[in-house]
Amino acid sequence: MVPHPGCSTALWRKSGSRCSLGHWCQTEQDSSSSPGLAGRESGGAQPREALGSGRRPCLKAGAAASAPAGFPPPPKTQAGLGAKEGEGTFEHGCMEEPRFLEQQNQAELKGGASGCLPACPEAEVQLHLSGGRGAMMDGRAGASLHPRGQLEKMTLRRQLEALSVFQWVLTFLFFGAFFTLLLIYLLFTSFWSLSVLYFIWWIVDLDTPVQGGRRSEWMRRWKVWELHRDYFPIKLVKTAELPPTRNYVLGSHPHGIICAGAFSAFSTEACGFSRVFPGLTSSLALLAGLFYLPVYREYMMSSGMVPVSKKSLDFLLRTGPGHAVVIVVGGASESLDCNPGEQRLRLSGRRGFVRLALQHGADLVPVFSFGENDIFRQVRFPEGSLLRRLQLRFKQLSGFAPCLFVGRSLFSSHCWGLLPQPSPITVVVGKPIPVPLRPQPNREEVDRYHALYVQALQQLFEEHKGNGGLPPSQQLFIT
Repeated sequence: MVPHPGCSTALWRKSGSRCSLGHWCQTEQDSSSSPGLAGRESGGAQPREALGSGRRPCLKAGAAASAPAGFPPPPKTQAGLGAKEGEGTFEHGCMEEPRFLEQQNQAELKGGASGCLPACPEAEVQLHLSGGRGAMMDGRAGASLHPRGQLEKMTLRRQLEALSVFQWVLTFLFFGAFFTLLLIYLLFTSFWSLSVLYFIWWIVDLDTPVQGGRRSEWMRRWKVWELHRDYFPIKLVKTAELPPTRNYVLGSHPHGIICAGAFSAFSTEACGFSRVFPGLTSSLALLAGLFYLPVYREYMMSSGMVPVSKKSLDFLLRTGPGHAVVIVVGGASESLDCNPGEQRLRLSGRRGFVRLALQHGADLVPVFSFGENDIFRQVRFPEGSLLRRLQLRFKQLSGFAPCLFVGRSLFSSHCWGLLPQPSPITVVVGKPIPVPLRPQPNREEVDRYHALYVQALQQLFEEHKGNGGLPPSQQLFIT
């Protein structure tokens, strides 16, 4: 069985005694009785596969075709089936153009081969191959749509998304060290004055990070962050209102390797934090030592990041309501335990963020980033081994845990590299836990609200792990 000659398609499949377009096929013995078929076979109007197959084509589209005995009648082929008025559809009304392009992009990314088309529930989407150029045939209007330009745009966007994430990873790993060495090098060149001027500025501006920083809404709204968001993609989910009349201490879990979800949700406007939580100002707290690195400190402060120090967080929570301080509670130690398919948190001995919330009367809010541990694979060393002890010792000295992680290459998903895997990340912000103002909280109060926080976090995980892409049997381990 081959496709209908009027469809000009090279994509067809056999489905019982009826082709995928819903036409009843002409059999070998009665092909001679069908007018016009012989002319088509000799006239060269058939697709390349049809000519080489030695089989007979279907009846002409729109021609009266009765179903053989014992078979149901062919389906009606309405050009606008399921489409809104004025929207373009493909032949047989099986799919609208935007939906087709979206599914085609997903099929291409999953299949790894260009030109992979998704299966249509009503009929095969028809690809017109003429003169080496691809075009879609619109059965209602008879016009040729050209998907090649669309495919090129989608491919270009995917490449830009990968580049945006790649530059972010390089910035996180090497930005501070690079500019430190560059400024030292410039001291021994004719451009020594640039280094001197910057170091003078660095000394004068040394306390700015602990005084709220210097955030830039313009930088937080860069288009590159939207590309960064779409690469994974990253989604921010709101489960309860956070009125701007209160301050909040958000505990973000898990740390992962690089905190991709927390960065996109709270340090940029790519996920629309200011729209989801109007009136709130989010500040992601990072390792305090990073804010001593030249130039890199400017980059972090512009994104609204602050040092995770008591002086810095006290300043934010004292400046009035409407502040949401985001603390990655597990810290660098938790990053040593992250691995795809595992959910392990270090929380039992972490009570400083609870004490901070009590001292300022700020509500506690659990946050879980589903998929954060899936973007990198890590070489993990057993507890108590020599290499594990060296990692922990390095972390104690520098505050930074030397994780041996691997992602994918910028040019191929089959090669190792520093680019994270494009795995979806869902950042779920839980319900606030009301916390009273206790300038000098005792141990019992801290333990009580810490237990309430752990319980709320576990409940948040159980309620949303299905939407976060985890199986129902997935468990959360808290140590």
